[in-house]
Amino acid sequence: MKHRQTRQRLAKMRRSVFLGCGSYLPEKIVTNDDLANRLDTSDEWITQRTGIRQRHIAFEDENTSDLAIEAAKVALKRASLDASEIDLVIVATATPDNTFPAVATRVQSKLGIKQGAAFDVQAACSGFIYALNTTDNMLRLGQANKALLIGSECFSRIVDWNDRGTCVLFGDGAGAVVLGTEDGDGQNTDRGVLSTHIYADGDYYEHLCTDGGPSTNGKAGVVKMEGREVFKHAAVRMAEAVETSLSRNGFLIGDVDWLVPHQANMRIMDSVAKKLSIEKSKIIVTVDQQANTSAATIPLALADAESKGRFCSGDLISLTAMGGGFTWGSALVRW
Repeated sequence: MKHRQTRQRLAKMRRSVFLGCGSYLPEKIVTNDDLANRLDTSDEWITQRTGIRQRHIAFEDENTSDLAIEAAKVALKRASLDASEIDLVIVATATPDNTFPAVATRVQSKLGIKQGAAFDVQAACSGFIYALNTTDNMLRLGQANKALLIGSECFSRIVDWNDRGTCVLFGDGAGAVVLGTEDGDGQNTDRGVLSTHIYADGDYYEHLCTDGGPSTNGKAGVVKMEGREVFKHAAVRMAEAVETSLSRNGFLIGDVDWLVPHQANMRIMDSVAKKLSIEKSKIIVTVDQQANTSAATIPLALADAESKGRFCSGDLISLTAMGGGFTWGSALVRW
């Protein structure tokens, strides 16, 4: 028994670690007042219900891949890595340039990456958590050594700009992270991704979806949302996913240094914080300036916090999101 315990204590575990973050937001900014000029709404109405004050909107000649590439360049620079060292590219997006090929292949080509795999992950607003789960597993299994993980969206292309209930919520942007590996001790004090947890319940498919697609009407469609149902489930599921990750790794909510939730709207984030009993000062917030950029919100928030020096080595960071499907999940990371 003692021999078995010694071997376990000395065993090494390959961990996925964050090496650098980057972001890109289109130059065009649309404020609440801009929307109020053509919709039956107001800055006060939008701000009180969502916490959103403005959003970035891609120009007509900017595609999801363009945003992703710019964010990736920043992340690579911060990681002090050349693109030639990357052997895995994953893009989380619900708004690809084309039905196929994957946005990730365009990113791979434009950055000059000639090795490894490149593919997209589609889990709506949970896309980055799903993609992080996939990336972490591939890195830990030795199927890649350096990964570029990007959340990128041109969500403005699939909203009905005459529907004040949805168009005020969304924006465009891209966030990117570079991940590598290092050996940990298999303990919760290890640096890197400690665990990821992903879920789905397709019974709620029509509560948050688009009204189009290649096999239905051949159109991209626009976002349709039952706001009350989404709010009710988002707050509960996101909080539950965080609690699961903490329990799995032997932590309590008080051990968390930072919570980085999907930036859907401020009311959902406040509800998640209340359910978790976490101080609001520990929550990274970008929704006021960027709105909901779907799969890009979490990496954009990570890049924003890193660039401002808010994260310190050893910080325990909780990520959580919920999106159409319904899909949801969490990740627990030691910075």
